[in-house]
Amino acid sequence: MNFRTLLSYITPPKVPLLICAVLMLGGTCISLINPLVAGELTRKLLGEANTSGYSTALIILAWGALFAARSLLELANGYYLGLVGERMATELRNRVYEHMQLLPLPWHQARRRGQVLTLLSNDTDMISDFVTGTVLPLLPTSLTLLGAFVMMASLDPSIAILVTCGMPLYVLLLKIIGRKMRPLSRTWVDQYSELISRAEENLSLLAAIKSFSRERLEREAFRQENQQLERTWQRQLKLQTLLSPAVDLLAGVGVLTMLWLGSRHIEQGLLDPAELVSLLLYANLLIAPLRSLADVYGRLQQARGAAERLLELFSEQPEPLNDGGTPLPPVKGSIVFTGVKYAYPERKPLFEHLNLIIDAGETVAITGENGAGKSTIAHLLMRLIPASAGRILIDGHDISTAELSSVRAQVGLVAQHVLLLNGTIADNIAYSRPGASQEDIRKAAHAAHAADFIEALPQQYETIIGDEGIKLSGGQRQRLSLARTLLKDPPILILDEATSMFDPEGEASFISECHDLIRQRTVVLITHRPASLALADRILRLEDGELAPTLQASAT
Repeated sequence: MNFRTLLSYITPPKVPLLICAVLMLGGTCISLINPLVAGELTRKLLGEANTSGYSTALIILAWGALFAARSLLELANGYYLGLVGERMATELRNRVYEHMQLLPLPWHQARRRGQVLTLLSNDTDMISDFVTGTVLPLLPTSLTLLGAFVMMASLDPSIAILVTCGMPLYVLLLKIIGRKMRPLSRTWVDQYSELISRAEENLSLLAAIKSFSRERLEREAFRQENQQLERTWQRQLKLQTLLSPAVDLLAGVGVLTMLWLGSRHIEQGLLDPAELVSLLLYANLLIAPLRSLADVYGRLQQARGAAERLLELFSEQPEPLNDGGTPLPPVKGSIVFTGVKYAYPERKPLFEHLNLIIDAGETVAITGENGAGKSTIAHLLMRLIPASAGRILIDGHDISTAELSSVRAQVGLVAQHVLLLNGTIADNIAYSRPGASQEDIRKAAHAAHAADFIEALPQQYETIIGDEGIKLSGGQRQRLSLARTLLKDPPILILDEATSMFDPEGEASFISECHDLIRQRTVVLITHRPASLALADRILRLEDGELAPTLQASAT
């Protein structure tokens, strides 16, 4: 996996990163000096003649100062590493979220919400932790390995060569275990995503779960998936924990060999005891980075699955809102579909050759069986999904070559499933026009006949409505959705089963009120309810991918 490709989406903070590098370099230098100081202290204690002129107390004091300096450097480095990691995680989350928002609607429809949320949370955090906890510390680790080897070679070249003989075994061990860990890492990430998807879905359907008394069954299903996730993690853990004992075993054999060879060299006068002490401490400096490299390799395999998923996300082609097309001028609202074809992935085409003409200011109702493609026509008109063939025109302008944001600015949608935010009523109405004044918000609420129930609430327009407007009735949510669309003031209005949340009395009232709202607008009325058809100038029935006029009495 090319992590460099993924990291190209992130701009690391240069100053904190530079500070980290300096602090790590300083800590590495101190680590390489310590064995020399230990060797000098050994000479003093043994009373050898070839010692420096410094006293034992001064050497111990200097050694303590080095330990203190290294601790301070590690403290500062820990802070700046955390700073770098959080900034990188923040930027990566922003890039992931921005890319997700720009992906076309079919991409989101093909995935569970939990899978998408895992990309935004777990995967981005895993990459950030890998970079700051693994990749960046590789700099001092590599310098320590190189420096310790050079210092060992300067003291006793034969012992340094002996140490390098064990490296191929270490690398081979990493490759064998890594080959087994890689598929497990991807499996764990996928299973975690599915677990989050199940939890998100069940919590959003809690009322249905309770009404069908499925609490025990859902808890058991969640528990089983969670246990499967745990088993996968345990398999990874077993492989990863094999690395450290293996490194310790190799290190133990190496140290014993060094002691044997070093003692022979002392007997031969090629080495003194102080130098052997320094060699052993340098060997210890080698062991710690090698053990950390084993941990790095394990984390690399874990991060690989997250990186693959994020790169797959970034490889998806986004829909550009400002795509270089010609902006649509203010339109009157005529709509023409000519030979339009569309099929959902892995399904037979909904339309092979769909034709539709709606004059500006006309209200046309489209009826048909569930699944016939009525809502798909609305999505095609707003370019939420692309037509496979044919042309869609608004006031004679081909929307496929028009600037995407200008197309959607001309069309307002009141859908069957009302999408509301966990915020105030005012926030939800103003969502279609950021920065709208309170007066404009109130006017839109009055136009949608929502003002009566809003102003009867204690907090009125500042009332918090909960997730998806759960604190409101279905009819109240529908009126808020209509008010939001009217605030946008589009010349083309799509009412997609907009009366589905009303009882017969509420539907009759809504239809009566809509007569004033649809004046001077082009309205596409998607419905199967007879009462709503009273609004239409024409009624078309969608069947077998074709639109045909029908009498109101037989429209349903």
